[in-house]
Amino acid sequence: MAIVVVGGHSRNIGKTSVVAGLIAALPEMHWTAFKITQFGHGVCSANGEPCDCETADHTIAVSEERQGATGTDSARYLAAGAVRSFWVRTRQGNLAEAMPRIRKELERAENAVIESNSILRFLRPDIYLSVLDPTVEDFKDSARLYLDRADAVLVPEGVLGRPEWKGVSLKLVEGTPVLAMRPPVYVTEEVVRFVAAQVGSRQGLQP
Repeated sequence: MAIVVVGGHSRNIGKTSVVAGLIAALPEMHWTAFKITQFGHGVCSANGEPCDCETADHTIAVSEERQGATGTDSARYLAAGAVRSFWVRTRQGNLAEAMPRIRKELERAENAVIESNSILRFLRPDIYLSVLDPTVEDFKDSARLYLDRADAVLVPEGVLGRPEWKGVSLKLVEGTPVLAMRPPVYVTEEVVRFVAAQVGSRQGLQP
């Protein structure tokens, strides 16, 4: 089984589109897909709404998406062709509590793609792609922590330029392949070839 992790430094920069694009471009991988969301304190993991509860059943929530038209990110994975799709929600810092369920589903998967940075604390994927947008200043701590582990970074038009990020050194990605996203095409043929070359030896794919 191959595991691909797609992370990124902020919201709304194309991570879900990259995951969906990979699923659609490599249907022979029979992907099981995971969307991992960590909410801040005071937000319920069961539904993402403001919440004062501290009960155990609101610490984590893992749901399997059944329909591809509900509008959620996990539904987009199904619509793109994923065999199964899961939405994992935890309070910030509680992802460890969801790992037994995630590992159980990974054992059943043929191949997996996971949208998350923090999952890298618990497993080592076959390939980690980091989605970066130099025009967006926000930079998650989890993305900064694992940026030097990226096998490739995906950037609009493949140009890092002079990013707006504060306190983030480009030395973290020095020597790392920079691949272009060209919205609305977030996964180009170059990206597909790169991913296939990384994981293809296990699947009999040709890069």
